[in-house]
Amino acid sequence: MDNWIVADPEHLGGSPRVRGTRISVALILESLAAGMSIAQIVDAYPSLTEESVRGVLAELAHRKDLQPA
Repeated sequence: MDNWIVADPEHLGGSPRVRGTRISVALILESLAAGMSIAQIVDAYPSLTEESVRGVLAELAHRKDLQPA
């Protein structure tokens, strides 16, 4: 699995972001919660691709702290 989520203190104050962009993971989740589709998010933020958004979501879904006990 590619690492789509990165964080470093030099970008966005260390908040998790999409690799190769300045788009925060939180912004993607907020956009989805507001009812935007992946295609709409990509249209609104041209530095994103559908692959990167889906990659971020897949990484989040596989986080150990989100897995059933």
